[in-house]
Amino acid sequence: MSSGDTNRVVRGLGILAGVLGVVAAFAGSPFAAQHGHIDVDALARAVRHEDDHITAIELAGWIKDRRSDVRVIDIRSRDEYESFHIPTAERVPIDSLAATPFRAGETIVLYSEGGAHAAQAWVFLRALGFDKVFFLRGGLYEWLEQVMSPALQANAPAKDSAAFTSIAALSRYFGGVPRFGVPASSDQAISLPVAGSDSAAPSPFQPHASNSTTSLVLKIRRRGC
Repeated sequence: MSSGDTNRVVRGLGILAGVLGVVAAFAGSPFAAQHGHIDVDALARAVRHEDDHITAIELAGWIKDRRSDVRVIDIRSRDEYESFHIPTAERVPIDSLAATPFRAGETIVLYSEGGAHAAQAWVFLRALGFDKVFFLRGGLYEWLEQVMSPALQANAPAKDSAAFTSIAALSRYFGGVPRFGVPASSDQAISLPVAGSDSAAPSPFQPHASNSTTSLVLKIRRRGC
């Protein structure tokens, strides 16, 4: 297993631990009684079937398509948000989620730095009765790596190369810099899911791409989750 795979496994275990901790806390709290019964089995099924999160590529496609039902929530600090945030995201601190008005039928996408806090926020909103809630499992640096700086391995199979074409187009739409021919031994040579259909529509997000993606990823990883 590569160091990148190991980091992702460790990160995933940390997120799962956070989710279970929040569920346990809600199970015995008066807040849970106020907002109704928490179906822990339903939450567990959502986690098991990976219905609790979406990828950064999927979110990028939703934003690019200007889906009016999608609401992107950044739960980080004000300084972190102002330093860099996903386009269209609004900042809502995790302790303000319960008081935040969400419209019926909204698709809510949460993200934090590494994903753990967003996973906890997902539990909060599910406990409040919202069903269409997702989070970015890899956090903001999943966006930076997969959307702003996606990489295709050298000698990648033809099907991966074909899929990367749409990913590269989506990356450029947001001002990203897709990389081709990255050595397979590099942690930066990552496999990405296929995005939505390509389009030549102009992007409103290009002016915000002046920050160094590499430096942003390193800075976020040093800060934590």
